[in-house]
Amino acid sequence: MGLSLSRNLLNFLLHFSPKKSPGNLFSVQIEDVVSLVSRTGRHLQRYDKGRRQVVGCIPYRYKKTDQSSGGGGEELEFLVVSSQKGKRMMFPKGGWEIDETIEEAALRETAEEAGVTGTVEGKLGKWQYKSKSNGSFHDGHMFPLLVEEQLDSWPEKHIRQRLWVTADEAKELCQQLWMKEALELLVQKLRQQQNGYAVERQRA
Repeated sequence: MGLSLSRNLLNFLLHFSPKKSPGNLFSVQIEDVVSLVSRTGRHLQRYDKGRRQVVGCIPYRYKKTDQSSGGGGEELEFLVVSSQKGKRMMFPKGGWEIDETIEEAALRETAEEAGVTGTVEGKLGKWQYKSKSNGSFHDGHMFPLLVEEQLDSWPEKHIRQRLWVTADEAKELCQQLWMKEALELLVQKLRQQQNGYAVERQRA
């Protein structure tokens, strides 16, 4: 999936502002997008040793919660989307194309399939997996995406459903093992960050 746009127009739509931070974040945002059309075809697809290069994101956010003890809290939520035929739930992903960086591809696929944008963070890893549709092997690259905006309209709104769930629910719903492994890595990373912040607050 992708955008049927010229390189110049894509650069106009994508605004890049890399931020130097401990997490090595790569901030990418789509600004003032009214209507986008998903790319079709694979003539621009990247391959490595015959394996199609696939890239995606695990979108996440911190949801405010009310606690009976009187203090507010935050709960981690993750966004999953349905497959085009609606039979499986997964994280947004698609082909990495030759006219874009891997971070651009990750954000584009997420905006197209899930209708969210935000900050693409450091890569979680690369997995080799077998396509269920044709039996070929792909390399899957996954990134965390801290969601900053949820769009009301997006290219695949009418062929996919999106759902915010907890980490445990995401593990249950997502049927692809490599995506489950990527989620586990992200959950571990985010919990370590939360614990670190809690320790710092106590010291302060």
